[in-house]
Amino acid sequence: MFEKILIANRGEIAVRIIRTCKRLGIATTAVYSDADSRSLHRQLADHAEYIGEAPARQSYLDGEKIIAAALASGCRAVHPGYGFLSESARFARALEAAGLAFIGPPAAAIALMGDKIASKELAAKAGVPVIPGHAEALKDLEEALAAAESIGYPVLLKPAAGGGGKGMRIVNRKDQMADALAASRQETEKAFGDSRIFMEKYIEQPRHIEIQIFADGHGEVVSLGERECSIQRRYQKIIEESPSPAVSEELRQRMGKAACDLARKAGYINAGTVEFVVDAGGGFYFLEMNTRLQVEHPVTELVTGLDLVELQLRIAAGEPLPFDQAGVKFRGWAMEARICAEDSERGFMPATGMITRYAEPRGKAIRVDSGVQTGSKIGVYYDSMLAKAISYGKDRETARIGLVEALNGYHIEGVVTNIDFVNSVLSHPKFADGDFSTDFIERYFETDRPSLPVDERNLKLSALAAALIYHVRKMAVRESVRPMVSRIGAGKNRRDSQRYFVRTENEEFEVLLEGSSTGRLWKIHVDKDKFAVETPEFEFYRRRLKLNIDGRIHRFRLRIEGSFFWIAFCGIIRYFEIYSPKEWDLLKHMPRRLELPPADELHCPMPGLVVDVPLKKGDRVFRGQNLVVLESMKMESGVASPVDAVIEDVLVTVGQAVETGDVLVRFKS
Repeated sequence: MFEKILIANRGEIAVRIIRTCKRLGIATTAVYSDADSRSLHRQLADHAEYIGEAPARQSYLDGEKIIAAALASGCRAVHPGYGFLSESARFARALEAAGLAFIGPPAAAIALMGDKIASKELAAKAGVPVIPGHAEALKDLEEALAAAESIGYPVLLKPAAGGGGKGMRIVNRKDQMADALAASRQETEKAFGDSRIFMEKYIEQPRHIEIQIFADGHGEVVSLGERECSIQRRYQKIIEESPSPAVSEELRQRMGKAACDLARKAGYINAGTVEFVVDAGGGFYFLEMNTRLQVEHPVTELVTGLDLVELQLRIAAGEPLPFDQAGVKFRGWAMEARICAEDSERGFMPATGMITRYAEPRGKAIRVDSGVQTGSKIGVYYDSMLAKAISYGKDRETARIGLVEALNGYHIEGVVTNIDFVNSVLSHPKFADGDFSTDFIERYFETDRPSLPVDERNLKLSALAAALIYHVRKMAVRESVRPMVSRIGAGKNRRDSQRYFVRTENEEFEVLLEGSSTGRLWKIHVDKDKFAVETPEFEFYRRRLKLNIDGRIHRFRLRIEGSFFWIAFCGIIRYFEIYSPKEWDLLKHMPRRLELPPADELHCPMPGLVVDVPLKKGDRVFRGQNLVVLESMKMESGVASPVDAVIEDVLVTVGQAVETGDVLVRFKS
């Protein structure tokens, strides 16, 4: 086994690798850029080496600097994590030339499986089902149109190099091909330095299922089961689980065998993931192979009881796998949510800022892999993922409910995150039933068509929590007790009752609180529903409330902003106003607030770099039309017009750096 390794990555995966190394007694060297000088992974490693400025190409993508850091710190091997150089055959060869072990597959396997065209050809030779398509790189628009006619619309344009959804475009009709092909080539050239595009049949409403495999240098190849990865936005996964609710034991064995056959054909060693799409009839087709550890590996670890990073280390050190296929056992269900710095209400735009408050969920069945803490600065240079929350249970519903409750108590302030959006997906009835495909978010969360209504019971519980906090604060002030003691309901014993009216958006609730002699037990009526409530804990600093409602623990995240109570619970985010009966009667006679006219300026929603301004002064634009394209956290995002208008002035140019709040465009009044 290695005595010391360098981790050529950052954030949560670097922290994750360090954790296993500490358990095994392996010393670690971290690398860091200017942006990560105070990062958690640097603090936790035994040693750290500075490798350059914040932009990835000047630090984490500079293989020469990383190799120099490994040699200078006395390391024998390098773990690439995922992203950055993890799938670079050139980097793997350079490590070998420097006398360092690469904790991953051979360079030849990386090159072969990293080429989407070559890997598809190899899969076909290995007897693995492949999606019908045009396997050669498209030469021009004429060839693309001919290929699409042969395959049949809709088709999918995909880059020959890279992954993560970059450069992918769905083409439904002939007249969409020219624009889609040009955009696909431009994006993949920028992301991977390779403009080759190929085409395959687009399978509508598929499942995205992947198989985790491991291969050692002694001829053993095993499958560690499947992961369900169909919940995606922008082709990026945000919820994963193992096993999949759509995979039978028979299908699991067939897919596992196909993945292992492909690995053997490729001469593969170490951890790898073979990705498939599965159609409505249960047919599966090879998509690609990721030649690295996957972001979602924790769900496999929880259902198999294996440490995949430890297996990587041992195989890279020349050891055989300690089990064969018959030795792989599966237990229970695991579900993971990716916590990202992004604004789900603005088309998943990346968000930046400094984390001012941070509290992770806890519990025996909860695991959090995080790369941040209070004080961490989230900038524009790297991926938006901050952490992963993983729940384990005896069955799918237990794991799902556990993850919902974990996210209810995951408290991050200072930067916008997707916590509540992910929780709304987890709480959606269709997801709970296991009835979904890769277009789930687009179908239920990104269209003008209304989704299923908000869960009325969960909304009432949020209103209950707001009214209870309001009441306790009011009683504490009246009794000259500190407004926020550690146990809400502490203070003088009371048996009184109090009626409140709670309003949020278009909903109104009547809440009746009946206290007990202990000050912690309540009978609470919300309209016609009655709840037995115990108030075991309120953490003011972390702004989390834990209530035992009808014998089940529920957690709420909350903020008090003036007269408003902000509550986040099970994906529902609302501002609540609380009124006494007298105030409610008076409110009925108050005029309704008028909507303000739209602004005559388009403001920048996030820091970034302007990469496209497809308009000029005098152009007529329409609401929802992208006026400026920004690049931030390795993603391009369009900034849409809020109104139908005529452009008065364009205030930015391509290549310009912009900050949140900057004026990008002015409209004519």
